[in-house]
Amino acid sequence: MSPDPPITIPPSAASLQPSTTASVVENVSPKHIAIIMDGNGRWAKRQGKQRTFGHRAGAKTAREIIEHCARLHLKQLTLYSFSIENWSRPTTEVNELMHLYAQYLVSERELMNKNNIRFRQIGRRNGLPDAVLREIDQTTALLDHNTGMTLCLAVNYGARTEITDAVREIAGEVQAGRLHPEDIGPETIAAHLYTAGMPDPDLLIRTAGEMRVSNYLLWQISYAELYVTDVCWPEFRSADLDLAIEAYGKRQRRFGGLESV
Repeated sequence: MSPDPPITIPPSAASLQPSTTASVVENVSPKHIAIIMDGNGRWAKRQGKQRTFGHRAGAKTAREIIEHCARLHLKQLTLYSFSIENWSRPTTEVNELMHLYAQYLVSERELMNKNNIRFRQIGRRNGLPDAVLREIDQTTALLDHNTGMTLCLAVNYGARTEITDAVREIAGEVQAGRLHPEDIGPETIAAHLYTAGMPDPDLLIRTAGEMRVSNYLLWQISYAELYVTDVCWPEFRSADLDLAIEAYGKRQRRFGGLESV
């Protein structure tokens, strides 16, 4: 089979508008953005290509968005890269995704280091190929000294599985006598999640127009602002992110309280 031609990604409609980065900085900006990177397959199909073509294009988009978020001095960016449910996809696609992930970690280390980015992965390690685990650990260790934005990739991740694992750990502590049931509170659960020590997302972005959260950070996004765009992930540009941040800055977060006058 002949290799795919080079990927040329047309600008999205939003990216044709002037960049709003300047106004974003002036507004109240989110410290932690989580993104559901959806639409790779649909975008590739519209190009008459295989789904893997869309995944490779999506990886290029991830690079642009990561760099842009680092420039905006975000505290954390969390990308939904591969869910536990994704294992049900065709084997060829899954293998390509795992290969792409390992390859991406190797190729982007220098760029992440240049941008002072720290790296973390959340999700179950069990089931991931050894090559992927090796690159995860090497990338984490290499960038651990950095002090800028944390890039967190959710791989082999599912929020219900995360909460289940947390409950099992807490139950084990109760059984061992290290924890009393009456002492269990929200902080206890948060401390046993994969994201322990990380801030909750302020803004959740989903590309490709689907109106669901797809088992992603269910505990952590309880009070996150949601932003859905019809733009598929391979076409999502920095200007599209700026529009999402600008929309976030116009909202009033009340956390269950009353609207201010």
